[in-house]
Amino acid sequence: MFTLVGSGLSHIDQTHKPTGSVLPDNCDWMQTSVSGFSPKDNTVSTTDGRLVQYEYLVIALGMQANYYLVKGLPEALEHDPAVCSNYHPKYVQKTFPAMQAFKEGNAIFTFPNTPIKCAGAPQKILYLAEDYFRRVGKRDKATMIYNTSLGVVFGIPKYAQTLHDQILERDIKLNLMRNLVEVKHETKEAVFEVLGTEGETETYEYEMLHVAPPCSAPNVLWDSEVSDKTGYVDVDKGTCQHVRFANIFALGDCSNLPTSKTAAAISGQCNVLTKNLTEVMAGQLPTHAYNGYTSCPLLTKKGFCIMAEFGYDGKVLETFPYNQAMPSRSAYLLKVYFMPLLYWYMMLKGHWNGPSKMRKVFHLWLKD
Repeated sequence: MFTLVGSGLSHIDQTHKPTGSVLPDNCDWMQTSVSGFSPKDNTVSTTDGRLVQYEYLVIALGMQANYYLVKGLPEALEHDPAVCSNYHPKYVQKTFPAMQAFKEGNAIFTFPNTPIKCAGAPQKILYLAEDYFRRVGKRDKATMIYNTSLGVVFGIPKYAQTLHDQILERDIKLNLMRNLVEVKHETKEAVFEVLGTEGETETYEYEMLHVAPPCSAPNVLWDSEVSDKTGYVDVDKGTCQHVRFANIFALGDCSNLPTSKTAAAISGQCNVLTKNLTEVMAGQLPTHAYNGYTSCPLLTKKGFCIMAEFGYDGKVLETFPYNQAMPSRSAYLLKVYFMPLLYWYMMLKGHWNGPSKMRKVFHLWLKD
């Protein structure tokens, strides 16, 4: 939803609600933060000094944005109106004003050298900004640049081809293997390391700079017994059960499930986790398997969207009976108007477990 805010298609007030209003009625809400895990003792410690005993534990801590890892970026976000980021509730509110204030020069959009939340988000705002500049008569004054640390424009070939075509047709400069390492907001310069070289860097002037920050698991998971060596909770990719502690499960961005970190992925994971946790609590082995399903609605312009859906190993798992790699109005309507309602009124209440049943109706021969 932050993409919609950053592009001027929605308002920040539509992206949040009080936590208490979305929790189940029978939930005991401890208004504190986790400070550590002791899985061998079945306890969780909190920042206010409590030690909480558990029989079963579900970890769903999300991931954190580490703006500080880019030299000068925190200062630029605070002091330069032209530097923005759709990954933060404060900085996302700078994006559309930066687009409106843009006059002439480089509009640069970045993708970091780490796993991130919603890997399609940096491209969404790129395309929406390009479309906005075109609609308001600024496009001929703008040099659109997408600098990504990746070696491809998108990880799934079917959608990568369409996105590459968009980049070519819309005269967007694509630079692969470029990782943002410094922002000099006083001189409006962005410095990128060229990955795969011996310390080579490139410096770009910017009139607008949208940054997708380096991300990681939350600090509390670093060096924790529940985590793998990268800091993410170490779970079986099918069952969502911890690989060493059978009474622990995890899902979402904080887990090391090898799929794209999106809300759509969580909807599928939650269904599998709930069923498997129920079995484990009954003394049985978990029997349900998550297939890696995730979705990335790639907004290409106002009114059009590519509905990318895929699972483990890049397997395409499209729901609807048309080629979803092609930008469509129906996908745009789903993304902008239906999905926010789906999130607030179905997913958070446990009534939405992903579109697998719909997919089977539309593709009767398909087996997940």
